[in-house]
Amino acid sequence: MQVQDRLFIGGEWVAPSGPDTFDVVSPATEEVIARVAEPTPADVDKAVAAARTAFDEGPWPRLDPAERVAAVRRLAALYKPGRAELASIITAEMGAPISFAKLGHVTIPMFMMNAFAGIAENLAWEEKRPGFYGQDILVRKEPVGVVGAIVPWNMPMHLTIGKLIPALLAGCSVVLKPSPETPLDAYWLAGLLERAEIPPGVVSILAAGREVGEYLVSHPGVDKVSFTGSTAAGRKVAAACGANLKRVSLELGGKSAAVVLDDADPAAMAKGVEVAGLMNSGQACVAQTRVLVPRSRYAEYVDALAAMVESLPTGDPTDPATEIGPLVAQRQQERVRGYIEVGQKEGARLVAGGADLPAGVDRGWYVRPTLFADVDSSMRIAQEEIFGPVLSVIPYADEAEALRIADATEYGLSGSVWTADVERGLDVARRVRSGTFGVNEAYSMDPAAPFGGVKASGIGRELGREGIEGFLDSKSISIAATR
Repeated sequence: MQVQDRLFIGGEWVAPSGPDTFDVVSPATEEVIARVAEPTPADVDKAVAAARTAFDEGPWPRLDPAERVAAVRRLAALYKPGRAELASIITAEMGAPISFAKLGHVTIPMFMMNAFAGIAENLAWEEKRPGFYGQDILVRKEPVGVVGAIVPWNMPMHLTIGKLIPALLAGCSVVLKPSPETPLDAYWLAGLLERAEIPPGVVSILAAGREVGEYLVSHPGVDKVSFTGSTAAGRKVAAACGANLKRVSLELGGKSAAVVLDDADPAAMAKGVEVAGLMNSGQACVAQTRVLVPRSRYAEYVDALAAMVESLPTGDPTDPATEIGPLVAQRQQERVRGYIEVGQKEGARLVAGGADLPAGVDRGWYVRPTLFADVDSSMRIAQEEIFGPVLSVIPYADEAEALRIADATEYGLSGSVWTADVERGLDVARRVRSGTFGVNEAYSMDPAAPFGGVKASGIGRELGREGIEGFLDSKSISIAATR
C-alpha cells in the first residue's frame, strides 16, 4: 500500500498541519491501495499565502510569455515517458479501463499541454488600437492572480491539465484541489512540476474533500475559482464567489442527446454512441446518454444499440480488452442502480443490462452497461444526470420534435448528430442549444476549440484560446500624443 504523508505546498513537499489521513480504495477490488495525508484549512492558508507571494512579488507573472511557454514544454517533455505509469495509477484509483486510461486520461492531456503552449505563443498579449478620440490605446492581457482550481475524480488528469496549464501560461499561481478518490495522479504530477523548474510558490496541490474545497473557494486570497463538478455543487461555488465578487468559471453536469437522423447507418451510429455515451464507463459530463431515434426506423436502431451494449466486455479494468470498468465508489454504484430501478418503475423497457453485477464478477463497484427503450422525455432517467453506463432511447416523429426533445433539459453541455448528410447534420448542430456538438462523432474536446456549456451546464470556457483568456484580464492604457 502506498503512503503519501506529505503535501505539495508552494513547490515543496511539507508535513501536513494535522494528523488525519484518508484511504484510497480500488473500485475493482474494494481494497485500500493508498493512505494519503488530509490537509486542513491551515494548509490551505499556507498554500494560498505561497501563491499570493509568488504572484504579488515573484517572477512568474512578470516573465516574458515565451519563458512560461518554455516551462510548460519542459513539463510536457517530462510527462511523456511516464504515461504508462500514470495510466496504471489512474486505473487503480478510479477504475478506468486501462485502454481508455492510456488514451483519454493520459495521452490526450500531453497533447493538451503542447497545444496550449502553441496557442500561448501566438496570443496577442499586447495590442495597439486607434482610439476614437485620436489617442492611441494599448490593450494588455494580464493574469487574474491566484487561482483556486477544483477537479473531480472522473477525468482527473485531463481536467487538471485543462485548468493548470492555461492558468500557468497566463501568469497565474494555482492552488489545485483534486478529489480524495483520485489524489495519486495529481501528486505524481507534482513530482514533475518540481523538475520542470516552476518557481517557488506558483503551484500547490492539496487533495481533499468538500470541506477543504469550500474553504478554498471562499478564501480571500484567491482571485478566481475554476471548478468542475456537479451542477448542484456549482451553484454553491457560484454563490460563494458572487458574494465576494470573485471571478469564477464552472464546468458542470450534462444530459446530452445523440440525435439519430433517419438516414444514419445503424451499425455506425451504435459504434459512435458507444464512445459518446459510455466512455469512461459512462462517468463523463459530456456523455450523450439520451439517444433520439426516428419512429420510422425505431426497432432497427434499438436493435443495433442493444447488440452494441450486450457486446461490451465488462470487468477487470487492468485487462486491455475491458471496455466497461467499475464505477468509482460504492455510492456511485448504488446511485446508478437506483436509476435503473426508477427507469423500470416509470415504464421504460429494459432492453439490455440491469442492476445486477456482470457475469463472473463477485466484487467491485460494477454496473452492467444498460439500455432502456420506449423512454419518454419527461422520465427521470431522461432528465437527470446518472453518471454511469445507462442509455435511454427516445423516439421522435420528425426533425422538429427531435430538436425540441434535445433541448428539453436544464443542461446544455454536449451533443451529436448521426446522418449520411453532413450538411443536414450541421443544420441540426447549429439549432441545438449546447456549448459543444459533434457531427458523426462524439464531441472530441479538441484542445484548439473552446469547451463548456450553456444553461445549467456551466459558465465560461476551457481549452482553445478562450481557455487561456479565461485566466487573463484586459487592461486598457490610453496614450496621449506628445506635443
